[in-house]
Amino acid sequence: MVKERARILVVGGGYVGMYTALRLQRRLKQELRRGEVDITVVTPDPYMTYQPFLPEAAAGSISPRHVVVPLRRVLDHCHIVVGEVTSIDHAVRTAAVTTLATADEGRAAELIGYDELVLAPGSVARTLPIPGLAEYGIGFRTVEEAIGLRNHVIEQMDIASSTRDPAVRDAALTFVVVGGGYAGVEALGELQDMARYTARYYHNVRPEDMKWILVEASDRILPEVGEEMGRYTVTQLRRRNIQVLLDTRLESCADRVAVLSDGQRFPARTLVWTAGVKPHPLLAATDLPLDAHGRLKCTAELAVDGAPHAWAAGDAAAVPDVTAAQPGTHTAPNAQHAVRQARTLGDNIAHALRGEPLETYAHKYVGSVASLGLHKGVAQIYGRKLKGYPAWFMHRVYHLSRVPTFNRKARVLAEWTLAGLFKREIVSLGSLEHPRAEFELAAGGKPPHSPSDDPKGPS
Repeated sequence: MVKERARILVVGGGYVGMYTALRLQRRLKQELRRGEVDITVVTPDPYMTYQPFLPEAAAGSISPRHVVVPLRRVLDHCHIVVGEVTSIDHAVRTAAVTTLATADEGRAAELIGYDELVLAPGSVARTLPIPGLAEYGIGFRTVEEAIGLRNHVIEQMDIASSTRDPAVRDAALTFVVVGGGYAGVEALGELQDMARYTARYYHNVRPEDMKWILVEASDRILPEVGEEMGRYTVTQLRRRNIQVLLDTRLESCADRVAVLSDGQRFPARTLVWTAGVKPHPLLAATDLPLDAHGRLKCTAELAVDGAPHAWAAGDAAAVPDVTAAQPGTHTAPNAQHAVRQARTLGDNIAHALRGEPLETYAHKYVGSVASLGLHKGVAQIYGRKLKGYPAWFMHRVYHLSRVPTFNRKARVLAEWTLAGLFKREIVSLGSLEHPRAEFELAAGGKPPHSPSDDPKGPS
C-alpha cells in the first residue's frame, strides 16, 4: 500500500486526462479516503469535449452542452485547476501553471510540485503559412468552433437571401473544407445536410445554389476506413454535388478567395481548416525526451522513456504498438486508443505506487466508423465493410457507448429520438459570441465586433 502522501499531477482534461484521473479515483479509493494520495488536474477548460459528436452538434442534432462532460462532477475526488501549464521541470518535479487569477492579478505563473506526472495535453491544429488562413480560416476542434460554424453557415444563407450582388451571393454560398480526414468529411457531410434542409425555408435559396468543396492534399480520403471505403466515400460525396479535389492543396485564401494548387479560384466566405494536428507546444517546454515528430517517447507501459515517475498517452505520446507485425510501429493517435490507454495508465500508476508489476498496453485496432450525414456512413470493423444506413447506425451505437457517463448517454439518446420525431432547428444564434454588443451600443459605445469588422461575416 501507499506509505507516503503521493501527489499526482494530470496535465490536460481531454480523453486521456479525464479517463486517467477517473481510473485513479477508482483504483486509489482507499488511499484518497485516508489522505495518502492527492490528484490534481490542470486543464484549460472545466470540461472534456467528446469530439466525435462535434459534427452532429454543428448540424443541430445534439445540443452543445451534451457534447461536453463537466470535470468537477465526474472527478469529484480530484482538485480541478482551470489554467494552463506553461513549462515543466521534471528534474525537480515542478510545473509552472497560469490561471485566470494569476493573469487578473498580474502575477507570475505558480509552481505546482508533484511526485507522479501524467502528460496528456493532447494536440493542436496543424496549420501552414498560407496567406489569409489566420484571418479567414475556421477550425473544427472545439465545441465553440462547431457551434460558431453552424451559426456562420446559416448567416451566409441569410446574406445570400438578402443581397442583390451576384458576387456576394456566390461567395456566401461557397463552402470550402480543407482536409479529408474524419473531422473534415464528417463536418462537411453533416453541414451540407443541415444547409440543404434549411434552404427550404428561404424563398430564393435552393440547395443547387450552394457550392461545397472538399480539398485534400493526398490521393485519398478517410484512410482509416480503408482504400475501398475511401473510394466509395468520394463517389457518394460527388453524387451529392460535393466537389472532392484530391492531390490538391490550398495555396491562399487572402481576400476571401480560395486559390488551389491546380489553378482553381473560389470566392468563398467560409473556409474550414481540418488538415491534421500536431503535438501540443507544451511538450517542447519540458525536459522530457521527444521523438522526431515532437511527441513524448514512451514505453509499452505508458511511462516516459528514461524519465521515472513521468507518464503519457494519447496524441502527445509515441506509444509502441506491441500488436503490430512490423517493429517500430506506434499506436494511432485516435480516441479508440486514447480511452484504452488511459485505463492502463491509471492502473500502472496505482501499481507503481504500491510496488506492483506494471501492465503492458496492447490493443489491436478493431476498425473505424464515419458518418457522412443523416442516415449515411461508412465503416470497417474487424475486416467487415459497411455502407449507408448500417454504417451510420453503427457509428451512432459505437459513440453512444463510448461517451462518458450515463447522464450524457441518456441525454444524447433522448435528443436523437426527438430529432427523429420533429423537424430540425434552423436558428442561428451568432449573437451569443458577442453578448454585450447590443448593450454597449445602447450605452453609447461601439460594438466590439461589428459586421464590417468580422472577417468571418456578420455576428
